[in-house]
Order: sequence, then structure tokens, then C-alpha cells
Amino acid sequence: MTEASNRQIASLALTLLDLTDLSDTCTPADIEALCADARTPHGNTAAICIWPHFVQQARGILGPASPVRIATVVNFPLGDLAIDDVVGETQAAISNGADEIDLVIPYRALIDGDEQSVREMIAAVRTACPPPIVLKAILETGELRERGLIRNASHIAIREGVDFLKTSTGKAQVNATLEAADIMLTCIRESGRKVGFKPSGGVRSIAEARLYINLANTIQGSDWVMPSTFRFGASTLLKDILAVIDGRESAAIAAGAY
Repeated sequence: MTEASNRQIASLALTLLDLTDLSDTCTPADIEALCADARTPHGNTAAICIWPHFVQQARGILGPASPVRIATVVNFPLGDLAIDDVVGETQAAISNGADEIDLVIPYRALIDGDEQSVREMIAAVRTACPPPIVLKAILETGELRERGLIRNASHIAIREGVDFLKTSTGKAQVNATLEAADIMLTCIRESGRKVGFKPSGGVRSIAEARLYINLANTIQGSDWVMPSTFRFGASTLLKDILAVIDGRESAAIAAGAY
């Protein structure tokens, strides 16, 4: 690939990035830095993705009409809270200024054959997220593992009205994979509905980002990838994006990862 092609992918990836800090050690100072990093000299990331208790702070920093959206997580990371608790988390986050809710589905219930619990959770949180709030369903595909379970989770979430399917919390041993992405993107195509896709956890370089973008283009068509239909959930991808746009060596290559 040419340098210009890499820059084109990097510029696109910047607009698709949910710049994430869901670390257990995240502090208010880290949120200040994250908000600053999301507004780069080359343009803004699509969103930041943060813990619910930092949403109000981030909204104060970014302002009420920021082009950088605020995403937060609920039922995170284990997907095992009661529906009423998750709805409460969701309502509080929206009240504090969240634009997008990333919901961990009860994936262990699905593994145990309890589809109804998954439907009820998603439906309840969907009701708590009126437009224009965006709802993303985190399937935790590294725990579902089996192709059939990933397909089932995808179709259930789509039927219950989510706006995005998201692979992972980033907290599991296995996070985003191209295999899971293939299954989820195919389910979206099969549904005929406008549902986006978000690989999350482990996408660190432009080389990796290119693979996911190419896969989406192959399955959905060359004009499908845009911020309203595709996001990357990542904490370190921005460093590589900026290195490539600035014409510097890919941070991943410099580190010997490629």
C-alpha cells in the first residue's frame, strides 16, 4: 500500500474512533486529557467512551453542542446486573449528558440458553434511550465464542432495535476478531436494517484498522463505512492514526509489531 493510501485510511479511522478510557485507574485528569486528545489538529474523533461517573465532567469540558459525542457503558463489564439497575444507569448517564449508551448484553444468560433475558434487557434499555440517543449492544464475542451464539446474539439485538453491534468490552481475554466481525456484519446485511458495527478491544494500528474497514466494505459495500455506521473502540489507535497522517512511521511498526 502507498503512503497516501495509509494516510487516507488513517484520516477515515480518525472520524470513526470512539477514543476510550475504561481503565480501572481512570481519573478526572485522565478525562481532561482524553477530551483534549479527541480534538486533534487533523479533526475530531467520533466520540469518547468513558465510565458513567465521568460523563458529567466530560460534558462540562466538551460543551453542550460538541461534535465529539460522549459514549458511556452500562451493565459493564460482566453483563450481570438487574434490568432495573441498568435502566437506572442509562437514565442517569443520559441526564448527565451522554449521547450514546454501550450496553453489555447478558451474554452468560445467552450461553445458558436464556434468550428471553437478553431480549428483555435490550428492550428495556432501548426504551430508556429515546432518539437521538444511540444504543450499542456489546455482545462480548470472545466469551460467546461459538459462531451460532454470535449470530443469535446479533439477530436478537438487531430485532430489539439497537443502533450498533459492538464486539467486546475490552475486558475479556479475547476481544475484537475478524471472524466475529464477519459474522456480525453478515447478520446486519441479512437484517436489511440500518445497524452499525463497532469492533472494540485490541485494534491498535492502521494496519489492523484497514482489515476491518476492508471487511466491512466487502460485506456491506464501499460506501457503507462512515461514523453513523462504523466505529472503532480503542484507547491506543489514535497514536498510530496521528503518526500516519503526519507522515511519521507507524507507531506499531516502530514498536516491531509489524
